[in-house]
Amino acid sequence: MGLTSGTRLGPYEIVAPIGAGGMGEVYRARDSRLGRDVAVKVLPEAFARDAERLSRFQREAKVLASLNHPNIASIYGLEDSGPTHALVMELVEGPTLADRIRSGPIPVDEAVLIAKQIAEGLEYAHERGIVHRDLKPANIKVSRDDSVKILDFGLAKAVEGEAVEADMGTSPTITRMATQMGFIIGTAAYMSPEQAKAKPVDRRADIWAFGCVLYEMLTGKQAFSGETITDILASVVRAEPDWSQLPAATPLRARVLLQRCLQKDPKQRLRDIGDARISLDEMISGAPLEAPSPRELSGASGWRAAFGRPAILPWSVAASLAVALAVLAWAYQRAASNPAPTADASALRTSIIPPKDGSFSLGNNLGGIAISPDGKTAAFASTVNGETALWVRPLDGTDARMLPGTDGAFFPFWSPDSRSIAFFTGSELQSVDLAGGTPFTICEATSGRGGAWTSDGQIIFGAVGTALFRVPASGGTPSPLTTLDASRSEQDHRWPQLLPDGRLLFWARSDKTDNTGVDVISIAKPSQLVHLLSTDTAALYAPGNDGKNYLVWQREGTLVAQEFDPGKLQLMGDIRTLSNHVATSTLVGQTLATVSSNGLLLYSSADTVSQLTWFDPSGKQLGTLGDPGEYEDLHLSLDGRSVAARFLPEFRSICDL
Repeated sequence: MGLTSGTRLGPYEIVAPIGAGGMGEVYRARDSRLGRDVAVKVLPEAFARDAERLSRFQREAKVLASLNHPNIASIYGLEDSGPTHALVMELVEGPTLADRIRSGPIPVDEAVLIAKQIAEGLEYAHERGIVHRDLKPANIKVSRDDSVKILDFGLAKAVEGEAVEADMGTSPTITRMATQMGFIIGTAAYMSPEQAKAKPVDRRADIWAFGCVLYEMLTGKQAFSGETITDILASVVRAEPDWSQLPAATPLRARVLLQRCLQKDPKQRLRDIGDARISLDEMISGAPLEAPSPRELSGASGWRAAFGRPAILPWSVAASLAVALAVLAWAYQRAASNPAPTADASALRTSIIPPKDGSFSLGNNLGGIAISPDGKTAAFASTVNGETALWVRPLDGTDARMLPGTDGAFFPFWSPDSRSIAFFTGSELQSVDLAGGTPFTICEATSGRGGAWTSDGQIIFGAVGTALFRVPASGGTPSPLTTLDASRSEQDHRWPQLLPDGRLLFWARSDKTDNTGVDVISIAKPSQLVHLLSTDTAALYAPGNDGKNYLVWQREGTLVAQEFDPGKLQLMGDIRTLSNHVATSTLVGQTLATVSSNGLLLYSSADTVSQLTWFDPSGKQLGTLGDPGEYEDLHLSLDGRSVAARFLPEFRSICDL
């Protein structure tokens, strides 16, 4: 029953309607006793006909009224006037977060500040045993100074109570009133999978909804959407958010936090919203980041390889880095006396699997891959039993070994003689001899982003928010090599790579799209800069097996190349597509590929549907095995004639509610 202006409910005089939803109609009212404006939520008429429900609501409302936090809209009391029952609440001026998002994505720094306040409000309530159950942008108000207030805290439980068996038909987010008023789609999009399945919920449902809200702030789009309620709930239960929609400037911590909040299984989800608040605090303060564990990233896209795709690259061997065994014959065979492979060798493919009980740490967290200049060995970061370290594996073998003392290593790069590897830790640049020994600390280096080792014993490296530095490989104090150009709005220089003549490629990040891309400098005269290519990712210099030279870079999931004259610093001819199935890094500007000095290309594939294929040692395809699909836990028999695997067929049903 709608109320008109001037209607009185006890000391409250209705001024104007504010809105309506599944939990009642909301009005602006004037408190005649205290001389202040308040919000009055008139509860659905069904309450007046259900004494037990009304009594339960009154008990819950008393608990909610005990909440006193700057990020939670206060409840002042209950008001009964005949058949009308109303909740009197703090009137919060300003647009809702949903209103803000309609104008487009919220800048990352601003979204993090808003998310922190949401987390603080949730944390306060959760510590007092109160769960919101219907968190969404429409229930969050943001003032002009970005102060946040969470509305309708705990009303879902207050309205419905704790049923022994949840009923989707009577859920406060799936009510007939909500459907009539058009609020079901907005609410269903923020329901946790356990809510969508009508299972009991706890505070982890709020953590899921918090992840949905943060994703929507950053992208301007709902994490889970569809044309109908069924489509939305199916997406919630089965689908993954489109992580590629996140802006490039999204901090790694924010990506990891989102992935942990949006785990389908509540047992694998972030356990405490206080942990989210801590992570957001660290984003704001710029504290160093430790590499996340596999559990933290279990919601991220895996590293899977295409099986049996024809090789179209001009390099001697195309190898894909995969989570499971990709090709069932290790086809990489090349005599040491024949460093220049024949053209036929371009068909050879091999794959690298992580160590036993481990996973790769590549582009979704601080990890990285690097192939040695001589093309014989791959170095990569891998996490085993929660501990990340540097591992190496010869490409003509199958056994990887960990390099002791490299705990927390990321972004490895090689010495010119392929005998040593440099790498970053959280705060240092270190190196280690491939033959063994204790890692050596070269210098302090916080948040390193790629490095290059020169033939005269210098190391050049990038870091977050800085230009490039150089330091002797024997150790010392880093000195600036490049300078950020304010006129180009540059933010940092990353991912350096040497050209044959001693000049240096690197990727410059700028607020201006045209100025973001690949630049070239002379190490001897770094002020002489050439802007080579505008691109979102770093480029790699790649000598081709066809006698030409190329630049290779990444466009989202596509690896491309263009002929390049390193002497004239000119790109020539058409851009060629090398692979449409390359994994995309969450790290700003990173291309998930590496090239050796003799033209071996190693890249990370992102295919999810694969065909198991047999190859002989020359790279000739012998036949396929099984049906296309996703494969896990592959094991080759000792005689090399059969394989055991767990097959994941294509998911065909819409939803299992």
